[in-house]
Amino acid sequence: MSLPPTLPPTLPPLRLTRALARSPFRLALLMVAAAAMAGCATAPGADGNSPTVAGSAPGNPGESPGAAAPWLAAPAPTLASARSAPIATAVDRGPGVVTIAIDPLQPTERLDLDAAAAKTDLWGRVRQGMAMQELDNELVRKWEQWYAGRPDYVARMTERGGRYLFHTVEEVTKRGMPTELALLPFIESAYNPQAMSTAKASGMWQFVPATGRDFSLKQNIFRDDRRDVLASTRAALDYLQTLHTMFGDWQLALAAYNWGQGNVQRAINRNQKAGLATDYDSLKMPDETRNYLPKLQAVKNIVLRPEAFALVLPTLLNHPYFVSVAIDRDIDLDLAARLAGLPLEEFKQLNPQMNKPVILAAGTPQVLLPFDAAGRFVHAIGQHRGTQASWTAWVAPRTMKPAEVARLLGMPEAQLCELNSIPKGMLVKAGSTLLVPRSAQLTADVTGHIAENAMLALSPDLPPLRRISFAAGKKGDSVAAVAQRYRVSVTQVAAWNSTSTAARFKPGQPVVVMVAHRAAAQPAVRLASAAPPAIAKDTRKGGSVKRISRPGPTARTRVAQN
Repeated sequence: MSLPPTLPPTLPPLRLTRALARSPFRLALLMVAAAAMAGCATAPGADGNSPTVAGSAPGNPGESPGAAAPWLAAPAPTLASARSAPIATAVDRGPGVVTIAIDPLQPTERLDLDAAAAKTDLWGRVRQGMAMQELDNELVRKWEQWYAGRPDYVARMTERGGRYLFHTVEEVTKRGMPTELALLPFIESAYNPQAMSTAKASGMWQFVPATGRDFSLKQNIFRDDRRDVLASTRAALDYLQTLHTMFGDWQLALAAYNWGQGNVQRAINRNQKAGLATDYDSLKMPDETRNYLPKLQAVKNIVLRPEAFALVLPTLLNHPYFVSVAIDRDIDLDLAARLAGLPLEEFKQLNPQMNKPVILAAGTPQVLLPFDAAGRFVHAIGQHRGTQASWTAWVAPRTMKPAEVARLLGMPEAQLCELNSIPKGMLVKAGSTLLVPRSAQLTADVTGHIAENAMLALSPDLPPLRRISFAAGKKGDSVAAVAQRYRVSVTQVAAWNSTSTAARFKPGQPVVVMVAHRAAAQPAVRLASAAPPAIAKDTRKGGSVKRISRPGPTARTRVAQN
């Protein structure tokens, strides 16, 4: 599909959300939409204002707004039958509104499934691009045997990864990186974009929250881009390229991806001071990181010679599994899946970043769909005339009880708390964003500011606390004894008095405790008010979280660089 130098004077303006125009990828959607619309004639509708879609030949007006013109994708094309299908499909949804489906990597190219390159083996392409230094040791043998002894696990992992592998290989190749890196999600998450580790690392590339934020992966109440297929792959490869630039070696870069660049640099510095080598094999590192590259090498060896391990890889051809379809309105997840003709769980496999049952167009202006499902979706959403979204966002104007919010919005408190994961006994703080059903008063799509910055802040619904001070007894008091007497935690008493949990107060030393206001009139020795439970805070700096050594979700703790 070629891009015309100018657009026809009758071309209606394309409606775009502000979010759609913020990045090169989203601008590509505009380019393709313009090309698709310029490729056909438009004629005024019966009312003289609403354009109707015409065929590719001039002088053929009269198609209804939702009808599939010849330049559109067929309503339900299949990968096996599609022939030189345009990578962009479009449908007119009314005055100036167009929905399009594109390949997110090549938005202006045509997808020819009969082309020789599209019929080649994707695994073969992975093999040809391998360029990392080989690792050959007993740990590699160990993991080869581990995988070879679990053919069902390998089959599930590679079948699932087949949805994403072409995209990852394309991205890796475009950046000139070794194709072994496209196999890394097999180690990190078994290529499961919904994987979550005990250390809160998420997605198929297993980003912990802080590192995700470092690489622009948005995490709010509506979405977590660590699970986003396109965004997380971009971020992971950015991170790996940064680490390779830092260490000049892919093995060390991978060690840093797993263990943290600060830890790897300190290990290198120790070896340099001791006059030792500083390669991957020579550094002292945790068992998890020591096994990290051997796992990847084992998977690489299996991809190179699956028959040597009595394993069978699924057939994967060298073309996209999914395309991107632009959306211009908020839409419920289950409706989007239904319009695409997909089970909801299958839809979520390609769009796993959503935290709520609605997709906000201002924050997520496209959905990923298998090629044939994209054709169905584009056609069906053009015909859809009902409400697309059942949910919207509401921002608390002040700190409120959930029951008060529920009454104000006319919904059950239990539903409000379940939808927004509000525990019992908590207050919703001012400025918090809640997911609520649409109503006559709440009909608009969620704004870009809320879609990008929505947060939920809660606080315990407890009576106000009052400061009580008394002198320690003649024999002194321990922090533990004071905590027991007032039924608060040892940590709280220590914090209130700037001392340690094991300390003792000297005779006559002032002691401070915070008690509920309703109990303040009682004698200090008799006070038994409940206080807020202590919140344990992790004060560790650097290091890594210990995990099991079998393949599965891994986590990296961000470590400050020296």
